[in-house]
Amino acid sequence: MWTKAPAGPVARPVLPDGCMDLLWSEGRLLVAGPDTRAYEPSGPSAHWAGLRFFPGTAPGYLGVPAHELRDRRVELAELWPAAVVRRVRGRLDAARDPAAALEEVALERAAEAGPPDPLLRHLVAALDAGRSVGAAADELGFSARQLHRRSLVAFGYGPKTLARVLRLQRALALARAGVPFAQAAARAGFADQAHLARDVRELAGMPLGDLLSLG
Repeated sequence: MWTKAPAGPVARPVLPDGCMDLLWSEGRLLVAGPDTRAYEPSGPSAHWAGLRFFPGTAPGYLGVPAHELRDRRVELAELWPAAVVRRVRGRLDAARDPAAALEEVALERAAEAGPPDPLLRHLVAALDAGRSVGAAADELGFSARQLHRRSLVAFGYGPKTLARVLRLQRALALARAGVPFAQAAARAGFADQAHLARDVRELAGMPLGDLLSLG
């Protein structure tokens, strides 16, 4: 769970992280699909509460393949029956703490949806540890085509894109902790600092230094 108060005039971009979010903001219920590039918030600043799903788990909860929501923000009413969304919205609007109410709704729905595929969690762990897509596919007993097809449904894009997104997040975590850029690139699995710089520009839309200056 996360919450966000109205921000200043400059909003931070939302970077790809392999996750999807269920969002509530002042009476609206939205789903943030998996991003392949930085998402730039627009419109007036507002209060937000969100539930971030571990990579690969949201499609089973929402009942829609992740690739249908790739790089999109959609109203929950487009995915769930209108009557169900009205009930959920009513609970959140009446709650003293909308974030806590959103979590309660999510847990109730998750109990009905059942557990996520454990193989997908293994794939995320393998890629986040720096193993290649081929090695991860061998560990899971999938062909490259099978892994790609299942990844589209679970993550919204193929395993190579997922690996790239996770690698970027590893490097950013290191850089924010004060690790020099060249070392952060090497430890995260990039060929060199220039490779990291290219991926940051492509996925975040700005130079690494500018991105880190946003906090």
